[in-house]
Amino acid sequence: MRVLPCGTEQMLKWMLTLVVAIFLLGIIGPHLARFVRFGKLPGDFAFRFRGRNYVFPVATTIIFSLLLWLLSRIV
Repeated sequence: MRVLPCGTEQMLKWMLTLVVAIFLLGIIGPHLARFVRFGKLPGDFAFRFRGRNYVFPVATTIIFSLLLWLLSRIV
């Protein structure tokens, strides 16, 4: 049995949690986008330049940040 340095086990748990969360969001995200129209809120900037569409979802980012902050406070 290998002994890991202090704090390494916690870091590995957090890394695994992040990988699983990103994986699940990648699977659930496109399906959820059909029902929730984030990215088209007032404050989300979209423009076309040289034939390409650019989107800067400022309001959506702020709302997601607040939701994640509230979730972290609850848990």
